[in-house]
Amino acid sequence: MAGHSKWANIQHRKGKQDAQRSRIFSRLSKEISVAAKLGDPDPDHNPRLRLAVKAAKAQSMPRDVIDRAIRKSQTGDAADYTAIRYEGYGAGGIAIVVEALTDNLNRTASNVRSYFTKAGGNLGQTGSVVHAFDHLGEISYPASAGDADTVLMAAIEAGATDVESDEDGHWIYCRVEDLSTVAEALEASLGEANEAKLAWRPQSRTEVDLETAQKLMRLIEMLEEDDDVQSVTHNFDIPEAVAEQL
Repeated sequence: MAGHSKWANIQHRKGKQDAQRSRIFSRLSKEISVAAKLGDPDPDHNPRLRLAVKAAKAQSMPRDVIDRAIRKSQTGDAADYTAIRYEGYGAGGIAIVVEALTDNLNRTASNVRSYFTKAGGNLGQTGSVVHAFDHLGEISYPASAGDADTVLMAAIEAGATDVESDEDGHWIYCRVEDLSTVAEALEASLGEANEAKLAWRPQSRTEVDLETAQKLMRLIEMLEEDDDVQSVTHNFDIPEAVAEQL
């Protein structure tokens, strides 16, 4: 299995934290609103909403903001969002999966296509790259949750299918339909997770050179700054020598 990408760590160090935090809150609020609108507004009876609320708490979103997003979903003026996935190739033929929640499909499609073009990539058809990824539940923990063996045993007992650990933390994977139950079991043994979500996990990763990494970083940054985009997943990794230059 591919190791966890170092991109997230590089991105975190170089990002403008206030703006990044605002975007994270906006995405989480949107997911909470959609989950509550499509199902029961009570997290105890709505697994998708329960995971969305858990993710929000992990990012220190205030409780009143969470409650407001749930209440808004139950009003007649709540936005009607559509979930859509885009697939394409970035510089160097790197596969990229973009997931969005939008109230204007034409706007989002146009924006996403332009980002790929500006960064030397191209948007593909649905199904063109997703075959290179596995759709799984992903639960992340900080390194302080325990050593690799401790986390591995907890993950096995919780029903997870795989674990990746390094000096930055632990990433635990499970089947999509098991995410809620595995996350709850892990919380009982390891404490609260950093994040629990559905994710696209690359089956392998491709290391890139400096020029390619810069183009890919530009593409990902443009995508993640778009209010309609919920997540961006790729299959590249940055060698340590290249990371130092970045």
